[in-house]
Amino acid sequence: MIDERFDAIVVGAGMAGNAATLTMAKRGLKVLQLERGEYAGSKNVQGAILYADMMEKLIPDFREEAPLERHLVEQRFWIMDDRSHLGMQYRSDDFNEERPNRYTIIRAQFDKWFSSKVREAGATVLCETTVTDLARDDHGKVIGVRTDRRDGEIHADVVVLAEGVIGLLGTRAGLRPRPEPDKVALAVKEMHFLPRETIEARFNLEGDEGLVIEAAGTISRGMTGMGFIYANKECISLGIGCLVADFQRTGETPYGLLDHFKRHPSVAPLIAGSEVKEYSAHLIPEGGYKAIPQLYGEGWVVAGDAAQLNNAVHREGSNLAMTSGRIAAEAIFQLKSRGDRMTAKNLSLYKRMLDDSFVIKDLKKYKDLPTLMHTNSQNYFLTYPQLFSRAMQNFVRVDGMPKAEKEKMTLKSFVKARSWTGLFGDAFRFARAWR
Repeated sequence: MIDERFDAIVVGAGMAGNAATLTMAKRGLKVLQLERGEYAGSKNVQGAILYADMMEKLIPDFREEAPLERHLVEQRFWIMDDRSHLGMQYRSDDFNEERPNRYTIIRAQFDKWFSSKVREAGATVLCETTVTDLARDDHGKVIGVRTDRRDGEIHADVVVLAEGVIGLLGTRAGLRPRPEPDKVALAVKEMHFLPRETIEARFNLEGDEGLVIEAAGTISRGMTGMGFIYANKECISLGIGCLVADFQRTGETPYGLLDHFKRHPSVAPLIAGSEVKEYSAHLIPEGGYKAIPQLYGEGWVVAGDAAQLNNAVHREGSNLAMTSGRIAAEAIFQLKSRGDRMTAKNLSLYKRMLDDSFVIKDLKKYKDLPTLMHTNSQNYFLTYPQLFSRAMQNFVRVDGMPKAEKEKMTLKSFVKARSWTGLFGDAFRFARAWR
């Protein structure tokens, strides 16, 4: 056993784990971070979006040295059928500001850099170390962890579980249930490499400007899911994710879905001639507010994906992870400063602080949307995209048919597909869940 005792042990070196470790280390706490990968980010090859506001609270001058790809000036939303897409986009030169709001990043590079800042802050970071169990005292209170290292057990006043969506350590220890298949999405991604000038020409970008496309519709074949495209400096991150329960129900394969998406007529020209160098798959929490497990207990707290903190509507995950990790660390620091023990009663401070943040407020706002999307996936991800596409084609095609007849034909197609009751019901349920 390692004789050295720590104020806190953080399990995991992703966004939540790094945020928690860095925050406590900067405040003078003695922190140990354990990561099973060869280095922080070694298991991440995907691209992602970084939200600057959250990062600035941790490292105010991060822009000076962090491995950032492009700052986002444009967001596109596509509703797709098999041969077309109906798009909405927002682009503003305001985002070409001195301190941009959002960036694309490549997680393997960014997480490794983030971890270096954690070490600089004074934390002890041990990689290639798997936590196998939680160590407890005779009363069941968590007092540390057991690892696969030769020196085995390590003690601390509190353990922060930032181990990702599956959270095997927490589920094995009985701290929370294993996420159900309808609360977790499996996302598959590829990195398509192209010359920088080609990317900028295809997406109408200049310099370090970036763009994100988020897409929904028949690309998920009636399942609850979305596709996405991120423009990086010299590569394009492309992927799609759907609920695990839907993969089980339909027998669709994740890679088959991805191949279908990238062959779509709206997508294929964007990646034509590219070289695929990286492919990855990972799980994303999609259950929303109602899937959040117990967040604290005797000697432990949970943050990030392990706490199911992901806003699926706005595709926000990393900022919720960083924020929850930082808030967990601040709560622990407050308790340590007062000399309070790390009991469940005292650690409930973390939950109260998190409830006051945008994290829980946003998830609570959309608490009914995950269930609505899952139970009505055929309508929202198949029927309506096809109807919208036909309606738009009918609107723009000039073929001698009077416009009044076209409008009647379009309305008739919607009523035939869903009925008046179904249309009003779908609109009402969606509006209520969104509100």
